[in-house]
Amino acid sequence: MTQLTATQDAELTGSATPAPRIIAIVNQKGGVGKTTTAVNLATGLAASGVATLVIDLDPQGNASTGLGIDRNSRKVNSYHVMLGGADIRTAIQKTLVPKLDIIPASVDLSGAEVELVADSHREHRLNQVLKPANLPYQFIFIDCPPSLGLLTLNALVAAHAVLVPLQCEFYALEGLSHLIRTIERVKRSLNPSLEIQGVVLTMYDRRNNLSDQVATDVRNYFGAKVYDTMIPRSVRVSESPSFGKPVMLYDFQSAGAQAYVYLASEVLKREGRMVP
Repeated sequence: MTQLTATQDAELTGSATPAPRIIAIVNQKGGVGKTTTAVNLATGLAASGVATLVIDLDPQGNASTGLGIDRNSRKVNSYHVMLGGADIRTAIQKTLVPKLDIIPASVDLSGAEVELVADSHREHRLNQVLKPANLPYQFIFIDCPPSLGLLTLNALVAAHAVLVPLQCEFYALEGLSHLIRTIERVKRSLNPSLEIQGVVLTMYDRRNNLSDQVATDVRNYFGAKVYDTMIPRSVRVSESPSFGKPVMLYDFQSAGAQAYVYLASEVLKREGRMVP
C-alpha cells in the first residue's frame, strides 16, 4: 500500500475543503461488530464518492487487516501519531477502496496508555494532531478499542460525535449506561460539542425472537437515535476480513453488504449530506 503523495494531497485538499466530520465508533464490549461497522460503513461512504479516512486506534489492528493493510506495512501508524513520533499525513495509507484511506494500527499502540499517563494533556493528544491537520476528507471514523481507557478517551475528545454499534443479544444493554455516563462526563469537562450520532443494531437474526425484543428495547431507550438499518448476522461479513476486504468488495450481493450500503445512506441523510 502506498502513502498519499504531496501532489495527491494538494489535489484532494483544495482551497475550500470543509473540516471533516469526526465520528468515534465506540463500545467497551468486545464482539459487537464495532470494527466491522467502522470498515464497512467507511467503505459504503467511499463507494458513494465521499472521501473517508479510518483511524485504527485499536492495538489489535483489525480495521487495518480488514482493509488489506499488511502488518509489515504499518511501520508508521497511529502509535507514532499519538506519541508525536510522526506527522499524521505520513501515517495515511490508501486502501483497495477508492476514496478510502486509513491510518493503521500496530501492537505498539498497546503501550501508548502507559507512556501517556504522566502527560498533563494525555486526553488531548489525538485532538492536538488531528484538528490542525486540515485533512482532505468529509468523514473520519475512529475505530476504538473495546474498552473505555485512554485511547478511547482520546477519540471522544477529538470527535464531533459517537456512533455505538449494539449487538442484538441478551446482554446488549448491559454496560451501555456506563458508556453513556462516560460520554456525558467527556462532554461536560473535555469536549462540550460531543454528541451521540447514532446507534447501530448489529448481528440481527430475524429467526430469533430475542433479536426483535432487544431491538424494541433499544429503540424505546434511544428513540430516533437508532438507525432503521439493522446489520444481519452474515457468514460473508465474518469471512471478509480474512481476505483483507470489506464485505462490499468480498460479496456485494450478500445481505450484510447491502445492509451497510443502506446504513451509509442513512448516515449521509442524518448528517445532511446529499445521498448519491
